[in-house]
Amino acid sequence: MPAIVNVDVEGPLISRHLYGHFAEHLGRCVYGGFYVGEDSDIPNAGGIRLDVVEALRALNIPNLRWPGGCFADEYHWMDGVGPKDRRPAMVNTHWGNVEENNHFGT
Repeated sequence: MPAIVNVDVEGPLISRHLYGHFAEHLGRCVYGGFYVGEDSDIPNAGGIRLDVVEALRALNIPNLRWPGGCFADEYHWMDGVGPKDRRPAMVNTHWGNVEENNHFGT
């Protein structure tokens, strides 16, 4: 039986937020990438690099999900809130067993 696909028929609108992007703890994507800390000489707001924010705006992505990828399997959002010096550190077993100090935060 042949199938017919009508591409000019209006259908439901799918939110562009379903097709956002994600950031992963791969290499220096977060620490040294998005996040350099408040005391960095690199221009930042709350430790987040302003040049990275502008680059993401230029891409016109609908949202950036963090954590993304495998790291999200172990991350608990509550570990990334509150004063930075009181946030629990964890070991990121997905990317080289490096310590995640949770300073980037939720």
